[in-house]
Amino acid sequence: MVLSLYVILFLALHLLPGMKSSMINVNNNGYDGIVIAINPSVPEDEKLIQNIKEMVSEASTYLFHATKRRLYFRNVSILIPMTWKSKPEYVMPKQESYDQADVIVANPYLKYGDDPYTLQYGQCGEKGQYIHFTPNFLLTNNLPIYGSRGRVFVHEWAHLRWGIFDEYNVDRPFYISRRNTIEATRCSTHITGTNVVFKGCQGGSCVTRPCRRDSLTGLYEANCTFIPNESQTAKDSIMFMQSLNSVTEFCTAETHNTEAPNLQNKMCDHRSTWDVIVKSDDFQKAPPMTGTDPPPHPTFSLLKTKQRVVCLVLDKSGSMNSEDRLFRMNQAVELYLIQIIEKGSLVGLVTFESVATIQNNLIKITDENAYEEIRAKLPRAADGGTSICRGLTAGFQAITHSDQSTSGSEIVLLTDGEDNQISSCFEEVKQSGAIIHTIALGPAAAKELETLSNMTGGYRFFANKDINGLTDAFSRISSRSGSITQQAIQLESKALSITGKKWINGTVPVDSTVGNDTFFVVTWTIQKPEILLQDPKGRRYNTSDFKEDKLNIRTARLQIPGIAETGTWSYHLLNKQASSQELTVTMTTRARSSTTLPVTATAHMSRSTTHYPNPVIVYAHVSQGLLPVLGVNVTAIIESENGHQVKLELWDNGAGADTVKNDGIYSRYFTDFHGNGRYSLKVHAQAKKKPARLSLRQQRNKALYIPGYVENGKIIVNPPRPEVKEDMAEAEVEDFSRLTSGESFTVSGAPPAGSLTHAFPPVKIKDLEATVKGDQIQLSWTAPGKVLDKGKESKSLLSIL
Repeated sequence: MVLSLYVILFLALHLLPGMKSSMINVNNNGYDGIVIAINPSVPEDEKLIQNIKEMVSEASTYLFHATKRRLYFRNVSILIPMTWKSKPEYVMPKQESYDQADVIVANPYLKYGDDPYTLQYGQCGEKGQYIHFTPNFLLTNNLPIYGSRGRVFVHEWAHLRWGIFDEYNVDRPFYISRRNTIEATRCSTHITGTNVVFKGCQGGSCVTRPCRRDSLTGLYEANCTFIPNESQTAKDSIMFMQSLNSVTEFCTAETHNTEAPNLQNKMCDHRSTWDVIVKSDDFQKAPPMTGTDPPPHPTFSLLKTKQRVVCLVLDKSGSMNSEDRLFRMNQAVELYLIQIIEKGSLVGLVTFESVATIQNNLIKITDENAYEEIRAKLPRAADGGTSICRGLTAGFQAITHSDQSTSGSEIVLLTDGEDNQISSCFEEVKQSGAIIHTIALGPAAAKELETLSNMTGGYRFFANKDINGLTDAFSRISSRSGSITQQAIQLESKALSITGKKWINGTVPVDSTVGNDTFFVVTWTIQKPEILLQDPKGRRYNTSDFKEDKLNIRTARLQIPGIAETGTWSYHLLNKQASSQELTVTMTTRARSSTTLPVTATAHMSRSTTHYPNPVIVYAHVSQGLLPVLGVNVTAIIESENGHQVKLELWDNGAGADTVKNDGIYSRYFTDFHGNGRYSLKVHAQAKKKPARLSLRQQRNKALYIPGYVENGKIIVNPPRPEVKEDMAEAEVEDFSRLTSGESFTVSGAPPAGSLTHAFPPVKIKDLEATVKGDQIQLSWTAPGKVLDKGKESKSLLSIL
C-alpha cells in the first residue's frame, strides 16, 4: 500500500521530544521537579488543567500505597503553551520546556484511540523518555476502559521512572503453562476471568461462546479474549491491569508469573516488577515513611512558555587561532543566525577572552538586517586568556539590559580553552534560571563545561577534527516549544576533500514534508569552488546565484526561492585551484507548511558518561510526528578526542541493544573506544532506493484497553477499541535524508587507542520462537553477532524432529 504523506498527516500532530534531561528528583520521599507540558496546538481548555491536577493528586496517594509508603508526588509544574491566553497565576518557566517534559499532553499519535503510553526503549531498569496523554483521555470518562486516570498515571510512571514493562501481551494473550493448562498472559495468576469468543454485539450486550483449542498450536483460537471478573481479591499487578479495584500493588517474587510471555519477563530475565523497582535510584533515596498519615497533597505551579531568548557567548581567546577555529566558529554562527534560529526570536552576542564584551544586546530576528547587525560583530581576531564566568555574566547582562528575564532564556556557550575558575559562577548560573548549551571545541576545552549543561538542562556538544562538527552542533540547538513546523531540519552535512582541478558530485533528496526556507551552503578552506546545483525539474543554479559572505569567512549560500521542489537535487563542485582543499556542503530546510509534519530524526547515547569496559548504546528515533518510520538506513558517526571516527549502522530488529522490533527506534552497542575524554555523536537517517514505511500500529508500553468485565456471571462489554486494519497498518514513505547531532558523552578508564583488552560476550537472544511444522518443532531466532551485537546480523532456523 502506498499513501501520500499528506493523506496520513492528520493522524499525527506532534513532535516527539528527543533526548531529554529530566529535572525530577526525590527529596524526603517526595518527587519534585515533575514537568507536564501541553502542546502548542492543543486548544485552550481550563478543564484540562483541572483534570491534570486531579489525576496527579489521586495518583500520588495510589503511588504512596503501591510503594509501601516510600514515594509520592510533591511538586508538579504544568507548562502552558504560548498559544493560550496569559493569566495572573501563570508564571515564567526556568529550565522547563515541552521537549524536556516528563509528561506531554498532545493529540493522539493515531486517530485510532487515546491509549496513554510511555516512550520507553531502554534496557530493564532504565528510565523512559516521556508519558503521552491525549486531551481526549484527560477530558472524557474512561473509567470502564482503563480505570481511573490516577491509576493509569502510576502504571505509566512505573515505565518512565523505573524501567519496568507491561505484564500483558496483546500479540500472545495466552500461553501453555508447565501444568499443561492454557493461561491468560498476566501477573499475577490470581486474577480470575473467563475466556470467550465474541460472536456479535449490540449496544452493551454480546453473544459469546467458550474458546476452542487450536489443534496445531495447542492454544486457544486466534480471536479468543480474556475477560476479567469485575470482583477480584488479587492485589497485583499494576503493570497488568491497574483498572481492577482490588489491584493496588506490583508483582513481587512471591506472586510474579515467570512463565508469562510478556515484555517484563523478556527484558528483565523473569524478575518481578517489584524486584526491579526496589533497586532503582529513587528507592535508594526513599526509606518507608513512619506513621499512618497519608502523604501531603501535591502542589502545582502553572508556567507559561515565553518568547525565545538566546544569547551567544563565544570564545575569542588566543587558542582560537589554531586549526582555523575562529573561522569555523564564525561560519557555524552565521548559519545558525540565518538558517536555524526561529524568526521572532531575540538574540544577543557576547565575546570573551580574559574579559568579556557585550557586542549586541538582544535583537529580534525578523529579517536580513537583524542578523546582519549581529553577524557584523563576530570576532575577526583571537587573543588573550579564557574566562568563561565573565562571558556568562556578560551574557546574563545582555539579556537583562534588554528588559528580559534570564529565567527561561538560553545561553549558547562555545569555548576551546581550559578554565579552572568555572565553579566560581555555578551559584550565579543556578540562580539565573537560564538554560546553558555548551559546545566544547577541541580536546583542551574545560572539563567542567558539561556541569553547566547538566545543572541547567541544556545541551552539550563536542566538535574536534570533523570540520562540520560545529555547524552540526549549532543546527541541533532549536526551539524546545514543541512547534516542530518552525524548527530547522538538516538534510545534508558533508565534508569533502577534493584534489586540484577535480569535480565532486552528490545528491540530496527533498521529500514532500519539507521544502520551506531551504538553504544550500558551501564552505571552502582556500579558494571558492565552481558550484552547480540542479533541482529535480532540471532548473540550474550556478556560482553566480550564490551569495558570498561579506565577512570573508569562505561561505557561499543560496536560499531556494519559494518552496523547494520535491525529489532528488544534485550538486557538482569544481576545485579550480591546483592543490587539494576541504569543502563542506550543508542543506537545511523547514516543514513545507504549518500543517505539514516533517520526518525527523533525534539521537542520543544511553548514558552521558561511561567507565570502560561498560558499553553504551546509541539510539536514534526516526518519526513523522509521533508515528515511527520503519525500514530506514540509519548510521551513527562517533568521533573521539583524538579524531578517530567510527561509523556504526543502527538496527530496529528487536535483537541486541534494540528492545522492540519495528518501533522506529534504531540502536546498537558502542564498544570501539579510542582513549578517554569526550566523544561526539552524529546520525544520518536516509531512505534511498529502499522503501521506508510509516507505522500506524499501536504503541507499546501503554495502559491496557479492557474489553469488558464479568459482573455477576454476565459479561459487560466496553466499546470495541478502534483498530488499524492490517492492510492499512503501514504507509510507504518517499526518499528522504536527515542529519542530526546527539549530545556528547564522556569515557573514562579506557586503555590507549588500539590496545583494548576486554572481550564482550554475545548479547542474549531475545526473540527465540518455537512453531509446530507437521511433525517437527521449528526454532527461530536472531543471531546479532560475536561481540554484543557487533557482527553480521543473521536469522537462524533449527528444526527438531
